[in-house]
Amino acid sequence: MLFTRARLRLLPLFLIAAVAIAAEDDVRPLTILHTNDLHAHLLPNDQGLGGFAQLATALRREREHCSPCLYLNAGDLVQGTPVSTIFHGVPVYEIANLLGIDVSTLGNHDFDYGCDSIPKFLTIARFPIVSANVVNDQGTTIAPPYAIKTVDGLKVGVIGAVMGNLVGVYETKETMGLCHVLPVVETVRRIAAELMNHVDVVVLLAHVEDHEADELLHTAPEIPILIAGHVHTGFTSLKEFEGRVAVEGRAYGAELDRLDLRIDIKRHKVVSSDWKRIPIDKRFPPAPDVASLISEWEAKVSKVVDVPIGESKRRLTGPDLVPLVETAMREETGSDFAFVNRGNIREVLPQGQLLARNVWNILPFDNYIVIGTFKGRDLPATVTKGHAVDPDKEYTLATSDFTAANQSAPTQLGVSGLAFDKKGPLQRDAVIDWIKKKRVIE
Repeated sequence: MLFTRARLRLLPLFLIAAVAIAAEDDVRPLTILHTNDLHAHLLPNDQGLGGFAQLATALRREREHCSPCLYLNAGDLVQGTPVSTIFHGVPVYEIANLLGIDVSTLGNHDFDYGCDSIPKFLTIARFPIVSANVVNDQGTTIAPPYAIKTVDGLKVGVIGAVMGNLVGVYETKETMGLCHVLPVVETVRRIAAELMNHVDVVVLLAHVEDHEADELLHTAPEIPILIAGHVHTGFTSLKEFEGRVAVEGRAYGAELDRLDLRIDIKRHKVVSSDWKRIPIDKRFPPAPDVASLISEWEAKVSKVVDVPIGESKRRLTGPDLVPLVETAMREETGSDFAFVNRGNIREVLPQGQLLARNVWNILPFDNYIVIGTFKGRDLPATVTKGHAVDPDKEYTLATSDFTAANQSAPTQLGVSGLAFDKKGPLQRDAVIDWIKKKRVIE
C-alpha cells in the first residue's frame, strides 16, 4: 500500500512509527575507504606525503570510526619504484597484505610484468582481486569477476574492471600474452544486472579512462557506486547522476579517501553521500609491522639505487623533466632529436642531492632507447617542436621502445610507420649516466 500524507494522518501514532521504521530499514549506511594508483610508493615522497606504513596507520584509525566499512583499492598497485621493478611486483603485494584491503582490482600497470604474472599476484594476495573484462584464450576471466563482502549484514557485490584499450595503448601484445580485454561498459553492466539480484548494493571498482568512468556513471543504472582509478590527479569532487555516484582519489598514496553513503537497497540508489580526502602526512606515524616489512625489502635494493649521482638546484616536475630526459637521451646516444611522452615521467626530481633511486622513480619501466634515421619531412611535429629542419636531410631520433611500439597512439609520437633499427641503453641508465657527467642540474 502506498501511504500518502492524507492516509498517514488517519493512522494511529504507533502505525505511523512502524511505517517510518520500515521505510528507514530500506536505507542502509556504508562507508568505503579507497585508494588507487599506489604504484609501489612504499616510502613517503620528498614532501613527506604517502608511504604504505603511514597509510596503514590512517586506515586503521578510520576503520575504528566506520561501520559497515570496506577498504577498496582501484588498481595499479605495482610499478613505480625500484623494489617493484627489480622484483616484478612481488614485494608490493606482500606488503599490501598488511593494509587490510577488502577487495582490489587490476590496473594497466599490474600487467607490466606480463599477463602470466597475474596468477602469482592472486596467490600472494590475502585479499580478493577482481577483474571482469580480461579473459584468457578460453574466454575465462583471469581473476574472479566480482567478490561479495558482507559487512554488518549488508551484502556488497564488488565488480572489477580495467580500461578497454589496455592492449595497443598501454601494454604490448607480447606483455599481455594470451590475455584479451573485453569492452568495459557492456561487460560490467551484464554482470551487475545478474549480481544485483543477490546483493544489497553493487560497487564497481574500475581502473579506467575518464570517458569510460563518465559513461559508466551516466549509462549504467545497475551500478550505483563507482570507485575509479588511473588518472593520478583524481576527481576534483564527487560526481553524481540519478542516484549514482563516482569518485577517484589522488595517486601514490598521498591521500586516503572516505566515501560515506546511505543506500536505498530496494531501489539500488544512493540516498546521500559525503566524500572526503585525507592527506597522508606527518599526522600518521608509520605502522611498525608495515614499516618493518618495507625495510626488509628496501634493504635488498638499497646498494643499487641509494647511490649519489649528482645534485639538483631546484625541484623539477613533469613539464620540466620531459625536456631534461629528452636532452639526456639525445646527448647520451648522439642523436639529433629525442622524444619522451608525458606519461613516461612518473615522479618528480627533488631539490638537493640526487640518488639513482630518484631516476628509478622517474623512469620505473624497463624501457630501452631505440634510434631511427629519418628524413626531415618524415619527423612529426611533436619531435621537431618548432625547430627548422631540412626536409631532405637525414636526422636521427631517439625514443623509448614502448613509444616506438605504440607510436601512433595520441599520447605518443602521433604517427605510424617510423622504423627504429638501433637499440641503445636502458632509458634510466642513460639519464643516470648523463646526470653523473652533468653533476649539477640548474
